[in-house]
Amino acid sequence: MRPWNRRLGRMLAVLVGIAAGVALLVFFVANRQAPERQEATDSNTPVRVIEARPLTFRLEARGHGVARPAETWQAVANVAGHVVERHPELESGTLLPEGTLLVALDPSRYALVIAEAEAEMASLAGELTQLEAEQENTGRLLALEREALALAEQEQSRIERLAQSGSVSTSQRDEQRRSTLGQRQAVTSLENTLALIPARREVLQAQRERAAVRLVQAQRDLEDTRFVAPYDLRLAEVEVELHQFVTRGQRLFQAESLSAAEVEAHIPIAMMRRLLGAILPEDPFSQGLDLDERLDFSAVDAELSLAGAPDVGWSGELVRVASGLDPTTRTVRAVVRVDHPYRDARPPDRPPLQRDMYVRVRLSAPSPESQLAIPASAVHQGEVWLVDADQRLERRTVSVTFTQGGLALIGTGLDPGEHVVVDDLPAAIAGMALAPRRDEALEARIADQARGKEKRGEQP
Repeated sequence: MRPWNRRLGRMLAVLVGIAAGVALLVFFVANRQAPERQEATDSNTPVRVIEARPLTFRLEARGHGVARPAETWQAVANVAGHVVERHPELESGTLLPEGTLLVALDPSRYALVIAEAEAEMASLAGELTQLEAEQENTGRLLALEREALALAEQEQSRIERLAQSGSVSTSQRDEQRRSTLGQRQAVTSLENTLALIPARREVLQAQRERAAVRLVQAQRDLEDTRFVAPYDLRLAEVEVELHQFVTRGQRLFQAESLSAAEVEAHIPIAMMRRLLGAILPEDPFSQGLDLDERLDFSAVDAELSLAGAPDVGWSGELVRVASGLDPTTRTVRAVVRVDHPYRDARPPDRPPLQRDMYVRVRLSAPSPESQLAIPASAVHQGEVWLVDADQRLERRTVSVTFTQGGLALIGTGLDPGEHVVVDDLPAAIAGMALAPRRDEALEARIADQARGKEKRGEQP
């Protein structure tokens, strides 16, 4: 085939392809369909909402603390002696009732001291009786001697008159004078004896009082040889054995009362200030109330639960606020008392509140005013999302007074009756259309939680 024939064939193929393409284009243009027009409609986003309502509210203060017995007995020997009796169950952890004899020391030396003091008092009592009799006898003798002195003085006066008239001799007169003088000396001697009797009585009474003090001390020493449980107790450390000689001041054992336990809960200052503010009357200082009257701790409910086992709990009462803050955590130290911590104990399901248990403490008191409370999750960086009258989203800035247990208490920016969005929207655009659905079950849970009646651990 010649070259010009090949070029002619290629040109014809190109022309045929172009013609086919034009024919297809004409066909598609002739059979095209116009696009359908659709009206754009807003998509209403479904959301859950609650109605903002003032609620009866219980202010809470929560903290942690370590349990300890309200009363501890450190048994220390006040006297020395050998241990002659030791309770067979005197071991750490044993529970013993009130009145149980725990330890007894040898009482013999103190019994001897008592016998000696009693004998001395009896002897002194006899001497005082004898002194009284001596005083009585001396008084009678003095009366006789005074009568004899009166007669002697009368006789001397008569002899003196006779001596002046020369009827009696000088020797008779001198003899009568000596006799009268001797009688006066006898009277004076008896008077001196009577005068000394009160002083002798005081000496004997002082000796008797000293002997009585020795007797009382000996009796107390004898009582101190016996260690009797002053209340229902649980033994802690025991450091005494039978036949052991103990010295004065030596510790024998430690025991804890079963009547009550205390927990010193460490609570943040802000929580405690709100709680105490609820029980503090308005302007208490102008009413002339003292501190105990101003702080009515009986209005505070206290609940304790074992850390790690929230289903194990006890009810208590706030009895005092310890002086000063905890130096490490700078928290308030509130002391909660639990009466009869061993009552109704059923270990291991319900153990008693024992020393060194780490517990959670919840204090609560009714707020003097209703509070506007919503879930804390409904507050987004100081804003809440509301549904307006046109069912569109409104973003509003609010002030949160404080949060408690998953609830945020609103101070300003929210009015009662408004509907708050509680769902988390991926894109919260002001004015977007919403399809609200009121969650009444959540409103009921919020009301229960505000009143402090929510189940343990439940959050709205």
